Amino acid sequence: MRLLRKLAHDVPAFIGLIIILSACLVALFAQQLAPYPELAFESNVMQRLKPPGPEFWLGTDGHGRDILTRLILGSRGTLFAAVSVVGATLLIGVPLGLIAGYWGGWLGQLIMRITDTFLAVPQLVLAMVLAHLMAPSLESALTALVITYWPFFARIVYAETRRLKSALFVEALQALNVSSARILILHILPNAAGPIIVRATIGMGFAILTSALLGFLGMGATAPSPDWGLAIAESRDFLPDAWWASTFPGLAILILVLGFNLFGDGLRDLIDPRLRRSRA
Repeated sequence: MRLLRKLAHDVPAFIGLIIILSACLVALFAQQLAPYPELAFESNVMQRLKPPGPEFWLGTDGHGRDILTRLILGSRGTLFAAVSVVGATLLIGVPLGLIAGYWGGWLGQLIMRITDTFLAVPQLVLAMVLAHLMAPSLESALTALVITYWPFFARIVYAETRRLKSALFVEALQALNVSSARILILHILPNAAGPIIVRATIGMGFAILTSALLGFLGMGATAPSPDWGLAIAESRDFLPDAWWASTFPGLAILILVLGFNLFGDGLRDLIDPRLRRSRA
């Protein structure tokens, strides 16, 4: 509750939180909110490229499918992509960062050199190459994102672990012969949670944007999936006459990514005391 009160004073962060919560509610009740579920996947040439109006609020696409319905149903896949990518990268990057930062040695050097190798290549380029090598599907796109995104978490956790390792409370625990695993899980990891949460929040927005891009390029979700990036790709041939077919999916991506970024920036301001002091 205290965090919510603080966020309420940060207007951009609060707006981002409202956007995220709204998207989650839409995804949760997608079947009930979709106006024309029967027009989500099947083509209907009699209804194709109808402009926004009282019957179809956002119009129809080149296959005669209701755009609003597909946006609502597609929100599930979009949020699933964000959560699954960030969750998988946390499971990979956090343990590796803890091991490298706490024990160091040749194993820590090996982990961080591999991490640096991944970070040396632009993530988007590497994700596109990996996705291109696999069969086009949403699973391939998510796998490519996980492979290219875990080094960011490993680097953050490594730096935080190195900083906390020399703290007095850690030295006291070591003097009491507390096991390394207990120190890492119960003491170092909770104290490093702030930067991890911020990176995870911002990473969800980046995962949504990148998965949509891969879908647009034909390396992600395939038809007839209501993927937002794929919807833009399928509708670009009808520009500029049927502008609504690609504009509304693009706006949906923009708004949701903006929501995660605004919320992530607000969390960073609240969690990082050094940043708060610099702005004071």
